[in-house]
Amino acid sequence: MNEFPTVRPRRLRRTAALRRMVTETRLDPAQFVLPVFVVPGRGIRNPIASMPGHYQLSADGIVELARQAADAGVGGLIFFGIPGEKDEIGSPGWDPAGPVPQAIAAVSDAAPDLVRWADVCLCEYTSHGHCGPLKGEVVDNDATLPLLAKVAAVYSDAGADIVAPSDMMDGRVAAIRAGLDETGHQDVALCSYAVKYSSAYYGPFRDAAESAPAFGDRRSYQMDPANAREARREAALDEGEGADMIMVKPAGPYQDIIRDLRGRTELPLAAYQVSGEFSMVEAAAAQGWIDRDRVMLESLTGIVRAGADIVLTYFAIDAALALAKGPR
Repeated sequence: MNEFPTVRPRRLRRTAALRRMVTETRLDPAQFVLPVFVVPGRGIRNPIASMPGHYQLSADGIVELARQAADAGVGGLIFFGIPGEKDEIGSPGWDPAGPVPQAIAAVSDAAPDLVRWADVCLCEYTSHGHCGPLKGEVVDNDATLPLLAKVAAVYSDAGADIVAPSDMMDGRVAAIRAGLDETGHQDVALCSYAVKYSSAYYGPFRDAAESAPAFGDRRSYQMDPANAREARREAALDEGEGADMIMVKPAGPYQDIIRDLRGRTELPLAAYQVSGEFSMVEAAAAQGWIDRDRVMLESLTGIVRAGADIVLTYFAIDAALALAKGPR
C-alpha cells in the first residue's frame, strides 16, 4: 500500500509554467469595458476626487482615452453624460448635440474597433437626480419609458453599438427595443442592467456623474441587496422582453448572483465592478496595505470565475497593461 499522500495537487503548482498551463479562469482585455464621464466643451479634464486617475472629460479627451484603451486591447467604453443644464424630465439626455452623442461619434471615428456602449438613464439629466420624471416624489414608471426610448435612439444615431438601460423601470427593455426597431436601429444590441442593487458601493460614481438624488434614495426602484430570488425574476423578465445581454451590478459583492444567473441564461452576462469597489482598492493601496495590481487582477478573476463574460471596470486599461506584462 502506498504511503499517504498518493495525490499531491501541489505538483501542478510547482512552477510558473505549470501554473499557467492549468489555469482555469483566464482574463482577456477584450472582456473589459471602461466607463467614461463626458462633459460639454473642449479641453476639459476635471479630476474626480473619490476615483483616483479618473476624470470628467470633454469629447476630445475621451478620444485620447479611447485610443489608449484600444492600444491596450480593451474591448469597449461605456459613456455617461454630465450635461451643462438639467430639467425636471431629463430632456438633455436626448439632445443630439449633448456630450454623450458627441463623444460616441468622435470615438467611432478615432477608435472604430472599440465597442461603444451607452448607458441609458435620466438621473444625470434630471434636476432632482432621480431616474425619470416624478409624480409627487415618486418616479413615474410608465411616463419614463418613452423618454428612455428617445435617449437610446439618439445614442444609436450617434453610433452606439450597445445601449444599456440602468434605470430599473419595469418594462423598459420592451419599450427601448420597440423604439430602436421603429427608428431603424434593429442591429443595435441591448444590454439590460437587469439586476441592479440599491448599493452603497455607488458613492464615488454619484460624485463623478453628479447624479445624487436631491431627496430620498432609489430603493423604491433598485433592488434590495438582501434578495437573490428577485434577481432571477428580473433577469428572466428582461430576457423575455428582448434583452441581448444582461448585467449584474455591483459585481464583487454579488458573485453568488452572477454564478446563479450564469446557470440560468444562455445570454452573455456582464458584471459592473462599480466605483466603490475600485476606490476601496485604490485607497488601501495608497496606504500601502495591499498590492494594488495583484488585488486588481484577483478581483477581476473572481468576477469572471463566477461566470461573467464581460466586466465593466474602472481598472480596464491598467488591468490590460498588467496582463500584457505576464504573471508577477
